Amino acid sequence: MKYWIRGLACLLCMVLLLTTWKPILILAEPTDEETKQILEKSLSIVEIDHEIERIQQELDTLQKQSSDIQVQLSAKNEQIEIKRKQAGQVLRAYYMGDRDSLLAAILSLDSLEKFFLVYDYYSIIMEQDHDILTTFASEYKEIEKLGLRYQEKQDELTEVLANLTEQRTRVLALQNEVNDQLAHSTNAEQLKKLIDELTSFWQNIGMYEVRSYFQALSDAMQDLPSLIKNTEGSLVINGLNYTINLREEDLNQFLRNKNEMFKNFAFRFEKDQLVAYGERNAIKVEIKGHYTVESTPENCILFHVDHLLFNGLELPDTTRKSLEKEFDLGFYPAKLVSFIQATSVTIDKGTLEVKLKMNL
Repeated sequence: MKYWIRGLACLLCMVLLLTTWKPILILAEPTDEETKQILEKSLSIVEIDHEIERIQQELDTLQKQSSDIQVQLSAKNEQIEIKRKQAGQVLRAYYMGDRDSLLAAILSLDSLEKFFLVYDYYSIIMEQDHDILTTFASEYKEIEKLGLRYQEKQDELTEVLANLTEQRTRVLALQNEVNDQLAHSTNAEQLKKLIDELTSFWQNIGMYEVRSYFQALSDAMQDLPSLIKNTEGSLVINGLNYTINLREEDLNQFLRNKNEMFKNFAFRFEKDQLVAYGERNAIKVEIKGHYTVESTPENCILFHVDHLLFNGLELPDTTRKSLEKEFDLGFYPAKLVSFIQATSVTIDKGTLEVKLKMNL
């Protein structure tokens, strides 16, 4: 219930903002190239700052995990040292022939009753020896696994730290560029006001609008199997090979019939790229990207975002990657026919073609 109330509250806030917001120029695409550059850089600063926060959280988590593993390693080293000494004593006993002497003593007993009594003790000793050696081997394997996990975390930490340093360098460079452009601008105060308005508008409304379009894009990808099954001629079978031919107009009409939102959101197939675009509430979003065939973790046609524009302003790669990670933009052929897999994908003007084969 609390999540429903929170969601309703967010929706009401967005409606209120949309009806009361009075930005100066930012709802329209900036026509002046210098202004556009400054606003794009300002948006990038905001988004990369978010990425830095995310990376810092990831870094904190990794450092905690690494520290925990190090504590486990230390405790395990103490345990294995005890087991190592015990195992050494057992192996020494065998090497020195102590166990052979015990066995020889058993065999030399003069009565069957004594034989079975002593043999029981001998069996207990052998069993304990076996348990000690088995436990030592198990503890050793466990410490090897912990060592590998620790090294993996150290490698991840190194990578994340490098990424964090890179993003901080990018933000600093962008901020310096914006400051320099503002310093040499004849209307610096107006530009600063535009930057403030854009930042606030993006964080309070724009970001949610872009996410809604990505949700629509994800929904469209999940609906592709249904569209293909219900569109005559879209799936051609030739022996063990299959071909999907999807037309731009069929995709858009199918989606509009399923969801009102797609009346303001459309897909366009161009040479080697898909363009998804929409406009509502004076906000324009344009997504451009391409498909690749992926084999892991499962066979799919995956969409990669090459460009993401918000009211004509290009958003940075960190935003694109974050949205790609959050929303499933893949088409899974197995959902269409369980025993086929994609081998290639081609986009031409007005059509999307996917080649598939039987997965024998």
